[in-house]
Amino acid sequence: MSDRTRSDGDGFVAAADERLRGAYDPPMSLESYVDRVLEDPTAAASGAGYILAAIEAYGTREVRERGETLDRYRFFDDPANDGEHAVLGNTRALNAFVDDLRAAATGRGNDETIVWIDGPTATGKSEFKRCLVNGLRAFSKTDAGRRYTVEWNVTGAGTGGGASGASLSYGGGGDASAWYRSPVQTHPLSVFPESVRESVAEAVDDEAYPIAADVELDPFSREAYDHLESVYREQGHDDLFSAIAGRDHLRVTSYVVDVGRGIGVLHAEDDGTPKERLVGSWMGGMLRELDSRGRKNPQAFSYDGVLSQGNGVATVVEDASQHADLLRRLLNVPDERRVKLDKGIGMDLDTQLIVISNPDLDAELDRHAERGDADPLKALKRRLSKHEFRYLTNRRLEARLLRREIAGATPVTETGSRGSASGGEAASPGDGATPEDAANPDSPESDPGAAPLSIGVRESDGTVVDREIAPHAIEAAALYAVVTRLDADDLPGGLDLIETAELYESGEVRRGDDAVTVADVEVADGDGRNGIPVTYARDAVADLLATPADRSHPEFPVEHVVTPTDVLDAMADGLADAPVFSRAEAAEFEGRREPVAARVRERQREDVIEAMLAEATVSTERVAEYVEHVYAWDDDEPTTRGREGEAPDPLALKVFETETLGRFDESDYRGTDPGRAVERFRRERVIRGLTRYAWRNRGDAFSIDDVDLGEVPELKAVLDANDLADVKRRFPDLDPAAWPDPPADTETARVKRQTIGRLCERGYSPASAELASRAVMEDVRDEWPDVDGAAGGDPDADDGRNGGEGPWD
Repeated sequence: MSDRTRSDGDGFVAAADERLRGAYDPPMSLESYVDRVLEDPTAAASGAGYILAAIEAYGTREVRERGETLDRYRFFDDPANDGEHAVLGNTRALNAFVDDLRAAATGRGNDETIVWIDGPTATGKSEFKRCLVNGLRAFSKTDAGRRYTVEWNVTGAGTGGGASGASLSYGGGGDASAWYRSPVQTHPLSVFPESVRESVAEAVDDEAYPIAADVELDPFSREAYDHLESVYREQGHDDLFSAIAGRDHLRVTSYVVDVGRGIGVLHAEDDGTPKERLVGSWMGGMLRELDSRGRKNPQAFSYDGVLSQGNGVATVVEDASQHADLLRRLLNVPDERRVKLDKGIGMDLDTQLIVISNPDLDAELDRHAERGDADPLKALKRRLSKHEFRYLTNRRLEARLLRREIAGATPVTETGSRGSASGGEAASPGDGATPEDAANPDSPESDPGAAPLSIGVRESDGTVVDREIAPHAIEAAALYAVVTRLDADDLPGGLDLIETAELYESGEVRRGDDAVTVADVEVADGDGRNGIPVTYARDAVADLLATPADRSHPEFPVEHVVTPTDVLDAMADGLADAPVFSRAEAAEFEGRREPVAARVRERQREDVIEAMLAEATVSTERVAEYVEHVYAWDDDEPTTRGREGEAPDPLALKVFETETLGRFDESDYRGTDPGRAVERFRRERVIRGLTRYAWRNRGDAFSIDDVDLGEVPELKAVLDANDLADVKRRFPDLDPAAWPDPPADTETARVKRQTIGRLCERGYSPASAELASRAVMEDVRDEWPDVDGAAGGDPDADDGRNGGEGPWD
């Protein structure tokens, strides 16, 4: 709530006034509207052109999907609604949809196309529709996106001529002083004669968003126009059009695009005759009230069909297979841009047709395929431009989608954007860390799967208890869903399921010193068409949240924690009884659980060992500073890091080499001057390892931050102090078997206490940290006796990597 909003009735009413104040333009004359169109052609763009303008107004950003980097229109992140109905993934399909709009808007042969969004359930098709509505509504409230239609008032035009006498009525009739808006959002330019409309179009000459200059007045507006023309012609007016379209009788008004007003949506449950569903129906009571003189007066038509509602912008047919009988009747709309209300009464249309369906529409369209050229649906199929939505194959995107399904978490991360955003509501998408993160993609903060989630669950007695979805539990569910969507018989480049999922997420997979990239392999075409939908994973997690786990702890509420293992077990165990999967699918998906479980255990192990060794880890920055001082020492030059512009600090070099690296002792130095062994180490191990050539030819843009410090084994050892050997070397008296309940005053008790504390600093709760560390220690119990605690150095030497105050700290 704004600071300016008082917390009382008057304050909230004032806030509502302020909210709506910028959403509309005051009514204007036809002349003023034409001036606006000449200045900004979007004000009169066709339906397809208007949608295109709305989408492009938000600009683009870079994303990675199926391992490829793509430009994505931010419009589909639902910025107008804080990302609540963002379409996750499917960027290629969305970009192809925009290409269709661009072709239709410019008349490049695709203006007869009906856009078809197809795909299995839970792939984002409904979110696409909601996002489209949200974005168009918000865009229409901005100055750049105003949408206009006309209002009529025949008061004062005399009583003679015309079927409606001295008044115009619609719906309720009667009020002779009322202004009546076109019920189908007719374009204001349609008031002009055809030749004048063409002249306006030529004057505008905008290739990006050509104006809608080829539509006639709707029947209701035509009734008003004809009445006014009859009256003023009988009165002998020389400037007949000026009299008809003068401010007393015609005004141009803006409207907020929404369902029923510029956007028509036909739902599966909508019924009625084809005409009623498409354009509306005649109102018998009004026909009797109106002086129609034996004809059907367009004022007595309901105009509540999907095409009438969608005239001016877009018409959406949801669950299209439920309305297969209408699809053939829609053919004349893109072809002729016209539909009939009744015999002799037609209506020009300007609307972008979009049909949304599950794969069952494919079967419906192929019913007569064997008839070849005699197939009655062949003309329809030719006009349908199909864009297939698939299940996500990016683990991070799936994790974000699952978080949204469970807890409504919606923000979208900016990973680099282009283009512009219009003012007002259309300009500010939500920010946050989730789908395609670029700053630090491996950190828990940027990984929606690694991060924990807290959910309040109401108990039977009415109390609300916080339940924790532990770190990596969402990741486990997301990764499991993703690997079930991969074609195991056609994995790219000989990769396994987990590697393929990693390839699709990051664009490359490391195999030893080599990297396999998307460019190196042929990506399978069938991925994402089948598999576990997000709704199944959501329901499995929801069931776990509703029932406390059968475990306990004297201090921590571990029964209220949902672990990664809990999630994987629930998803795998429920497959056989889930009606959405065949027996073969259930068996195949069960077999893919174990590699996912192994990967998640690796992730938990990394967390726990890093927490155990936090004091022993040396930062990359500190190692880089040492390397730069070594180069400066060798070249007898000043440093650019730490002691900028000064000679390298010999004491700092000595302390790092003796205490951090653990390579030398006091006898290897003459005071702070290095002895021969130290000099040889610096030149042959450090400088040669990183190559003197790279340093001396670095150029202005080069820095030590660009060098892979891990190329030097001696440096790699201090950077990668994160494996079990490091743990055993650091804590030789640790007993993994005693971890669940370590004896007091032992190294195991001390290390566990510190590890739990550090895990909590990184997002774990005490309960989830207890469970994760216990699971990791259970895994390493059998490995512990065989771990070489002396790996990488002298087993009797303290390596000095204690995280204490160092020369560059």
